[in-house]
Amino acid sequence: MHQFKGIYAPIATPFNGDSIDWPGLKKNLDFYNQSKLAGLVVLGSNGEFALLNRKEKLELIAFVREHLSKDKKMIAGTGCETTQEVIDLSNECADLGADAALIVNPWYYKGSYNDAVLANHFTKIANQVKMPIMLYNMPRNTSISMSANLIAQLAQHPNIVGVKDSGGDIVQITNIIRLTPANFSVFAGSGSFLYPTLAMGGVGGTLAIANILPDFCADLAAAAQAGQHEKAVSMQKKIMELNAAVTSKYGIPGLKKAMDLIGLVGGTPREPLLPVDEGKTADIKRLLAEFDL
Repeated sequence: MHQFKGIYAPIATPFNGDSIDWPGLKKNLDFYNQSKLAGLVVLGSNGEFALLNRKEKLELIAFVREHLSKDKKMIAGTGCETTQEVIDLSNECADLGADAALIVNPWYYKGSYNDAVLANHFTKIANQVKMPIMLYNMPRNTSISMSANLIAQLAQHPNIVGVKDSGGDIVQITNIIRLTPANFSVFAGSGSFLYPTLAMGGVGGTLAIANILPDFCADLAAAAQAGQHEKAVSMQKKIMELNAAVTSKYGIPGLKKAMDLIGLVGGTPREPLLPVDEGKTADIKRLLAEFDL
């Protein structure tokens, strides 16, 4: 049985100036509580985790757990550059009510981070963290792609229960599904390849676009898993352009603007990121209109 499945939104961290906008975050959580999401990822890439300090990270985890519906799971992004810091942060998040840790590989000394180094890193973490771990493969940001063989090796560890793969290589994702145990949760890391991942046997997705279309994404997944492939393919095609706008095209500033435009609180990104300009905003508005948002 998969411990983790379904659609998760890697939530944005709304800022008011340079401080976290707690009322704005509460408004967003009220919206997600009413949705079909299985849960949320806090401190993911879309949460600007790399731009938050340790105190802010722990405050976010505590606040979200307090205001998130009890029937929804909370996964904490706890990737750091040192093995020990990941262990410490993960265990603090577990104490605050996180259900799992989503851990991106370290990246700064990427020339040295071969499979043996990463296997040692994640194994030590899995041995010492008191909640389940999902691996996070994000080559666009880290310039390292964890191989299917490495992920399959790590999947043998009883405390490593899944992977979020944001690489977008469906051959790699298929091989991960093929090489890992049946109860290992393989998640699409972007809405752009949600259907192909599910069609090959993946069980969920952690998707930026789920911040603005949570029920649409959940319905797409449900259609795929019910064998309604025509419907799921049609829905997959429909989200491609909007998905690109809030990910690869305009990044986190684009996602935050889309949230603002539909009545959620995205707010400004934290510097050095800059808000989108009027031209990009108009493009996002046009794409949202296709969903009556």
